[in-house]
Amino acid sequence: MNPAQLPAMAAENDLYQEIVVEHKRAPRNFGSLAAPTHEARGHNPACGDTLKVELDLKEGKVGDIRFSGHGCAICIASASMMTEAVRGADVAAAQELQQRFRAVLTGQLDPEEAHLGKLVSLAGVRRYPSRIKCAMLGWHALMHALNDPPDSGAVSTETEAA
Repeated sequence: MNPAQLPAMAAENDLYQEIVVEHKRAPRNFGSLAAPTHEARGHNPACGDTLKVELDLKEGKVGDIRFSGHGCAICIASASMMTEAVRGADVAAAQELQQRFRAVLTGQLDPEEAHLGKLVSLAGVRRYPSRIKCAMLGWHALMHALNDPPDSGAVSTETEAA
């Protein structure tokens, strides 16, 4: 590693930790929708995370989104940031964002090239392979909610690739 890169990595790590703690402390869009049109649950047995994502889809857009459950700081922060990023988005745009986010976390795409907005702050998770499933759990549930009929059941991180 180039010693000149150390200050930038330290700053990235500090930002990552600050954002994760803030979203764990005060998650955005946490709770339930009165009448969701789609929903899915996710469970990560490795960490004990359990989330439910509820959507109100209107005319091909995520009109509203909420999540509930419990999990580690990375899981809750990622789900919180996900809800902010996809609310109001077209379904196709939400699916494409999930693919780019996953590609960054798995090292297939450079964070600076991914156009993730605030989600780029979670790129630091890629340095901790065992935590990628934590960051992806809400996204897996979102994809199942978007692709499956309402209340289609639970998804586990053990049955899908991170």
